[in-house]
Amino acid sequence: QVRLIESGGGSVQAGGSLRLSCVVSGRPINNYLMAWFRRAPGKEREFVAAISWRGDGDPNYADSVKGRFTISRDNAKNTVYLQMNSLKSEDTAVYRCAGGTSTYDYWGQGTQVTVSS
Repeated sequence: QVRLIESGGGSVQAGGSLRLSCVVSGRPINNYLMAWFRRAPGKEREFVAAISWRGDGDPNYADSVKGRFTISRDNAKNTVYLQMNSLKSEDTAVYRCAGGTSTYDYWGQGTQVTVSS
């Protein structure tokens, strides 16, 4: 079984920054695709960013976060990060880490990010 535990959420003013972390434990995940999703109040879940655990290809980003968010990984620490800069009020959401091979089979519980204007 694979466990994903997120941390790093909090409250910040617009224009500020936060870094989310997702620690992965359990079976080896070398062939996994890791991603961040978010769900804002009253809205559907939205893809934010994804990265290959092996480093294949370039990371993918939603248009709404391109140029502001950066996804990265530290294989030695089994951790995926989401650096969020220039935060906007519309970035307020619960952010969840996900991982899997052909589908996102494993999900974390989520961490709340609140951006005040």
